[in-house]
Amino acid sequence: MKRERLTQIVLVIVGVINLSLIYFLFKDLWHSNWLLVKKDETDPMFLSFFIPAGAFLLIAANRPSEHRSMIALVAWWNISHATVMAIQTVEAWTHNVHRNFADVILFLAIGFILLALLPARREAFA
Repeated sequence: MKRERLTQIVLVIVGVINLSLIYFLFKDLWHSNWLLVKKDETDPMFLSFFIPAGAFLLIAANRPSEHRSMIALVAWWNISHATVMAIQTVEAWTHNVHRNFADVILFLAIGFILLALLPARREAFA
């Protein structure tokens, strides 16, 4: 019971964080900020993936065992995202562009925590 409660708490925290990215998406899209100020069209597209994941994690928090695949998807998504960011960070350093690994560590931690708390597979009814 404690593990399920911990899973629910983590799902709510990660879900709210992901959902709160809507503020940054709105900020980027407002007056074409992504194009005129940052000159980076990937930020809004990137954020648009995390916002729905946050909403679905909040739904999954109610009954985690019924949403195992959704939790696993978000976990592996964070891990794969962190892997790509790690490669980009190393590449940036080889081109003398300083970039720290804090976001890589954050996304890896989220992914591994979600995997560690992944509910057990439910047995099929015979």
